[in-house]
Amino acid sequence: MGILGMTVAYLLFSVLHFIQFVLAITVCGLYGIDLQRARSQGKYSDGKWVYAEVVGGLSALTAVLYLVPFILRFAAVTIWSFILFALWIALFGLFGSMYIHEDPEGNSDIQRMKNAVWVDLANALLWLIGFVASAAYWWSHRDRRSRFTGRASLGRNASTRSTGWTA
Repeated sequence: MGILGMTVAYLLFSVLHFIQFVLAITVCGLYGIDLQRARSQGKYSDGKWVYAEVVGGLSALTAVLYLVPFILRFAAVTIWSFILFALWIALFGLFGSMYIHEDPEGNSDIQRMKNAVWVDLANALLWLIGFVASAAYWWSHRDRRSRFTGRASLGRNASTRSTGWTA
């Protein structure tokens, strides 16, 4: 049972996607500071920071779309969640190699980027959790059909094995 007719699974997915949205927007803000500074000074916008903004934007948009209840029933949700997980891991690796071992020495910009790296990792882990959870949800709620003709719809607990005739 859920609140106002919503299932517990949907409520848990909603909490997960809300947190993913908040962290994606946070990443956009953390990396956007450097992009805005480069733009205002007329300097080159590094592709690494643009990549971070694109991944953050795609994740924020996806998290908002996943709040629509019927979208979670599609198998593409699981695949797209895994792709976003891979993008976040690549982002973590990219900026982690640049900033994890860096000593900020009072430089707030380097400290901000060190913090951004850990937010990237948190995002990656949340998308991994979302991938596993959506795969489990899809597997348990898939539409099952009979083995030979595919016309009969089987229940959630029905077997696809034939048991033979009993008269």
